[in-house]
Amino acid sequence: MNSNGQREVSSSSQARQKLEGLLNKNMRIRMTDGRTLVGLFLCTDRDCNVILGSAQEFLKSSDTFSQGEPRVLGLAMIPGHHVVSIEVEADSLEDADGFGANH
Repeated sequence: MNSNGQREVSSSSQARQKLEGLLNKNMRIRMTDGRTLVGLFLCTDRDCNVILGSAQEFLKSSDTFSQGEPRVLGLAMIPGHHVVSIEVEADSLEDADGFGANH
């Protein structure tokens, strides 16, 4: 409790709420070997491993505008040490409370 009698929310609790808000949103994960996986964010753990549902794999291409045909993977687990970047697709963010361009 703080001096106003309100319960303080820990930073870990806030982080958990943000992650829960991203559940079932479309994510794009770039990996160390150049591949990109796109799918629904289903879960993560302390080691930053990520599970994507309905995942598709895009191979690295020399032409940045052409990523070729995706390979359908279905359920995919991405080890945290292979993750380079994670992006949430913009149309998914518009539907999520607390996530937008001004955050």
